[in-house]
Amino acid sequence: MKKASLTEMSAFVAIAERASFAKAAAQLGVSRSSLSESLRTLESRLGVRLLNRTTRSVALTEAGERLLQQLRPLLDNFDAVLESVNAFRDSPTGHLRITVPRPAARTIIAPIVSRFLSVYPAVTLEVAIDSNLTDIVRDRFDAGIRPGHRVEQDMIALRVGEDAEPTVVASPDYLRHHGVPKEPADLRSHNCTRMRFASQAFQRWVFEKRGKSVEVDVSGSLVTSDSDLSILALARVPRHAVEPHLAARTLVTVLEDWRPKSVGFYLYYPSRRQMPAALQALVEMLKAQASSRRADAAASSRPPQARSGPPRASRLVAK
Repeated sequence: MKKASLTEMSAFVAIAERASFAKAAAQLGVSRSSLSESLRTLESRLGVRLLNRTTRSVALTEAGERLLQQLRPLLDNFDAVLESVNAFRDSPTGHLRITVPRPAARTIIAPIVSRFLSVYPAVTLEVAIDSNLTDIVRDRFDAGIRPGHRVEQDMIALRVGEDAEPTVVASPDYLRHHGVPKEPADLRSHNCTRMRFASQAFQRWVFEKRGKSVEVDVSGSLVTSDSDLSILALARVPRHAVEPHLAARTLVTVLEDWRPKSVGFYLYYPSRRQMPAALQALVEMLKAQASSRRADAAASSRPPQARSGPPRASRLVAK
């Protein structure tokens, strides 16, 4: 015997409880003929008559009475299960998984995580630190953060920040022996540390100067995926990672007239349709943080006489 469908069982319960095909059809939002067909199909599957009906009345048979008694609690529980899922739609709750590379975790997620969890205590936020170009659908992540050029075209993407201020550094000893590069093209004759992503692609060295952009394919004897190792040779690194070395003069910056081009970080996720409330809350907080940073950057770039009032502080930085 084939299993009865939920539609058939719901049709039976609606008719039995209202003793009326017309009222049951109106309650379920279907036609009387469709409701009658569902009941006939259910009775055929079970091989018993569940309802006695005439043009004037509808009454349960003994088999129908027994089925209704056992089916009603099951359908009530089914409705309760569906209602529990609605919580994910109506308010931020549940487990939210995102994957981010370490620089984005430090500069984008860390400043807002304390506030986010305080505002949405029913959310459990799981942050996986990973530089791989993760398939978030296959690996059951709700969203990811990656540089814009590494986000697939079929994803919804939202710019949420910049990578840490990039700079090119070298040790004074290296520069004494090999000379100081004056132009980005000079790097082709230098021993540069190359960063390799999990995708096997090398990090691009792109520079900007007065609107001009230059990309250099560097070479070198050290290839790594760890920025801490990259300071062993001439390297392109986030400035914050080498500040102690710059202060101690164990490393110095080069090509200061050329600004290494920063890369925009994007939050990406599969679809805007039926987005979990927890993810929507994270999106809105990251958008607010990005907007605040842009406003702060614009304020700091204006001449001193053009500014008014005290400098603004980022609203979302966790203290």
